[in-house]
This record gives sequence, structure tokens and C-alpha cells, in this order.
Amino acid sequence: MSAPLRSLEGQDESSILREIHSALKNLRFGAVEITVHNGQVVQIERKEKFRLQAQQTGKTP
Repeated sequence: MSAPLRSLEGQDESSILREIHSALKNLRFGAVEITVHNGQVVQIERKEKFRLQAQQTGKTP
């Protein structure tokens, strides 16, 4: 899953930090990417990975 959160144009530092915190909240595996242009945060992207585990059967391979 990869999608920009919201438009950050014209927002102050505390709003941007809130958005970053929101992107990190409950993220177990993945990444948060912050895109900066000309010294301004223009995009925050959250990439979440879901890890699937194989069922163990008690047999040894």
C-alpha cells in the first residue's frame, strides 16, 4: 500500500509533524518516506508491508 496522505501545502511545522506521527502510528513493517522540495515538505508516503508466515505442521523437512 502506497499513497500520499494529504496535501501539505501551506501547513506549519506542527501540522507536518502530526502527519508524520500519523503515518508512523501502528506501522509494524514498512517505511515512511518524506519528500522535500526547496526546503519544504511536499509529500509524506506510507508503505506498509504485511508479512505472511507459513503454518508449521510439526513435520521436519
